[in-house]
This record gives sequence, C-alpha cells and structure tokens, in this order.
Amino acid sequence: MKKPLLLSLATAALICTNLSAESTMYERFEAMEREMNQLKQEIATLKAQKESIQDEEAEDESESEAVASDDAGEDADVVASADEGESDEDDEYIPTTEDRLFDIEESIAELNRNTSGSHLKFNVDYRFAIENMSYEMANGRKAENDAFMTNRLWIDMGYKATNNLSFIGQLAYNKAFGERSGASDPASASFEGFDWIANENAYDDKIRVRSAYFLWQDQEFFGLDIPWTFSIGRRPSTNGALINLRDDDHASSPIGHAINVEFDGLSSQFTLNKEWGTSVKLCLGRGMSNAAPKFTSTPYTDVDKIDGGNSNIDLAGLIFTPYEDRQYKISSMYYYASNLIDAVNPMDYTQGFDTVGGMHSGVVYASVKGIGDGWSDFLDYTTVFASFAVSQTDPKEGQSMLGSTESEVGTSFWIGTQFPSLISDYGKWGVEYNHGSKYWRSITYGEDTNIGSKVAARGDAYEVYFTEYLVEDILSLQLRYTYIDYKYSGSNGFFGGSADGSTGTGTPFKISDNMGEMGRMVVDNAQDIRLYIRYKY
Repeated sequence: MKKPLLLSLATAALICTNLSAESTMYERFEAMEREMNQLKQEIATLKAQKESIQDEEAEDESESEAVASDDAGEDADVVASADEGESDEDDEYIPTTEDRLFDIEESIAELNRNTSGSHLKFNVDYRFAIENMSYEMANGRKAENDAFMTNRLWIDMGYKATNNLSFIGQLAYNKAFGERSGASDPASASFEGFDWIANENAYDDKIRVRSAYFLWQDQEFFGLDIPWTFSIGRRPSTNGALINLRDDDHASSPIGHAINVEFDGLSSQFTLNKEWGTSVKLCLGRGMSNAAPKFTSTPYTDVDKIDGGNSNIDLAGLIFTPYEDRQYKISSMYYYASNLIDAVNPMDYTQGFDTVGGMHSGVVYASVKGIGDGWSDFLDYTTVFASFAVSQTDPKEGQSMLGSTESEVGTSFWIGTQFPSLISDYGKWGVEYNHGSKYWRSITYGEDTNIGSKVAARGDAYEVYFTEYLVEDILSLQLRYTYIDYKYSGSNGFFGGSADGSTGTGTPFKISDNMGEMGRMVVDNAQDIRLYIRYKY
C-alpha cells in the first residue's frame, strides 16, 4: 500500500507544480480531475482497510493475553540478546493509516484549489520583448528601430460543462511601451486595428477577444465509430502547425504556411482511422462582413455591394491528415477565399477598398518528431519538417490581382529543424528557411514577426532561434534572428494591384530593377533580432 500511495502523492505534486509545456489547459485540468478521483478511491480503500485492521487488532489483543502467561517464564537473557541483534533499519518509521489519509486529503485539497471547483478556469501568458529591427529599401534608404519594446498578455479561459461540451476563450493585450508617437499617415495607422491582426500587433492598451468558441466532442457520429468535433465562434487560427515550433506554442489547426490570421467561423473534424490517425476537418470562415452602419435608413444591409463596392469575404477550407502518430505526421490543407480586397489608391487608404477576386491555396507538409528509434538522446528529441504550398489567383472580371488580369500561380517551400539545446537539458534551438516565387501569396498577416510575415516572402527568409527555460516550464527566454531578402515587392500587401502599380498593393516588381521614386517605399531586405522573457502558467 505504501508504494501506490507515494506514487499518487508524487503524481499530484507534479501535476500541480510542473505541468508539461506541450499540454493544453484542458489536458491539465482533466489530469488533475483524474488524479483527484484516484485519490478519493484510495481514501475509500484505506478506510476499509483501517476498519479491517481494527477488527484484527481486537482479535489479536485477546490472543496475546493468553500467550503472555505462557511466555512469562521464558529466559530474559534470550529476549535481551534478540533485542541487541536488531539493526537500526528495523526501527524505520512506517506511516500509520491515519497519516496516509491525512496526506491524501491534503493532496485533494490542493487539487481542488488548482481546479477552482466547477468555475471558469484561467491561464496567464505574459511576454516582454525587445527588438532591434532594420530595413534597407530598394533605393538604398535605411530605416531602423534599435529597441522596440512590447508587452503582450494572453488570458486563457475555459470550462468543460460536460464530457462532450466545452467553452474556450482567450483575451489579448498587445502594445508598445509607453505612448506611441503615431504614424504620419492616419490612414496607414488604421490598419493596426484590422480585424485579421488586431491582437497580433502592438497597438493600444485595450484588451480584446482573440478567440471565443464552444467545442463539442463525441466518440460516435450518428452511431458510427467515428470520433468527431464541432465548434463555432472566434477561431484560434494563428500560430498554426509548423510556425508554432519557433513560437513555443501549442499549434492551432490551420497550417501556418498558408493561413495565419484571426477570423470568425466554424469547424468540424472527423477521425476516419484511429490506428493511422487519419482525419479530415472542414473549416468555414468570414473575414469581412459587408454591412451598413446601424444608424442608417437601412442598417446592416449590403448597400455597398449594390453600389458596386465590397462583398463579404468568405473562406472555405479542408484539412486532410492521412497519417499521424507521435513521431510522424503528414498533413495537407486546401482553401478558397472569395471577394478579396485591395486599396483603391495605395497612396491614400482613406479612399477605401475594391473587391478584386478570389484565391485558391493548397499546402502539404511532413514532420518527424524524433529521428530514428533510440539512436541517441539528441536525435530522439530532434524535429525536422518540410512544407510545400501553392496559390492561384482568380481575378474578378474587370479587375487585376497581383498585377495581372490573368490567373497567376505562386509557390513556396519551407524547411526547418528544431533540436535539443546545446547548453541546457530542456531548451530548444531551431533553424528555418523558406522561399517564395514571384506570384506567391499567403494570408499570414498575423504571423508573430514584426518586420512582416517571413513565410509570405517573395524571396528568401532565414531564421535561427533558441528557447531556454529559466524556471521549469513557467519562465522562459528566447533569442531569435530573422532575415528576409525580398526578390519581388508586395509580399505583405493585399491581393490586387495593376501592372503599373498605380492601384493596389500586391503587384510584384523585381527589386533588382530600377524602381525610381517607388523604390523609397519598397523593402529590399529586413532583419529582426528579438529577445523575450515569457511567463506561462
């Protein structure tokens, strides 16, 4: 009984104080609740054993009284010599049943404090970062910020009402230190509050909703042995697969090579083969609602659409994972985004946007977590991945996309590795490289790289980083270097653009060409050195 008890107490202590960084908030609380139930069962067993022991002790007392009279005449010297031969180890303290019950009840009280009973549960993720950023423009002009400092706070919340139904949400705050001096162009500054990136930019001091949705999970789909999920709300659609590695976050579902923005919508996933980990996930989202203001003669109607303006931006996608186990994963994603936009006049955003057309996009990647099978501790904890993505424009009649009225195809590939720290036991180091072609276009404005999305680059991007843990998995430090060498302009623009660049922001001009006056606004290369200290619990 002693060994299971000690294991239970050790497990409870580990769950309460040193939860794995890989686990999600719900996995943590579920583990706590499972442990609590196990401890309660152990209490019941110990109480039953205690009653049995008391009965046995009562019987032993009567027997010992009878035996005592027979033993009274035994030689005292024999008893003394036996006592002298006993070792100190025989005197080792053995906890009583009452002691064991007290320890377990203390552990349950601690678990109750951590799970907060049946109330909404919260996690905190705070990050301070300081960055040195520099840019070289196509005309040779330079721009830089030697020490851009930011505070970022995420407050995770959730509650599992039943075994099937949960609520998950996240509040976010992200701003630069002190008061921002502001941009000279108010129209450009307004993009910081754009719905796709509102919580990913260092903006103002407001707390915003980054995600909020309910999640239904079931092991059967209308009687079929197919585990499935359904959720709707503000989606957790940033820091998706692969990009989450360098960000030291749990991956959201979209593959980060092609999608990394906040949006509202729904998703439903079906596990088709449990042994192979085969699954398919349907995703639907709305990136912009075209609606008139409330206090107009016809509130919330699509008046602009009738007048030839913007339409609702909708997205439909499918994520197919043919194989996934703890070591190997192959996954793919396809989506179509309709009614994408661009600025009517890239020199004056106050003139609004035009709907320019739709876009197809597809990506497939493979990752390996642990090279070989027990070849070495270093390789066991090394991850490698490779990803390939394609985008194809679908211009609206009379409009151009990415500088062309024809459908244009862009490609991108991305490779990387993450391996154990060379200076500590639990840190992680990583190296990544990606390349994008002339017409490559991703929707990754929410990527956590302040100089611009690296996977959106029409050119080459290089990145190295190391993450070290200072206090268990609670307090961490990361140093990251990102360098982007653009071959074509428009990597972080929108989706339109005329061939001469007079309208839209997505036209790919070759950086090496003489760009004249336009060169002062086009980035040739950019680099970002970032150091952060992060608290997660």
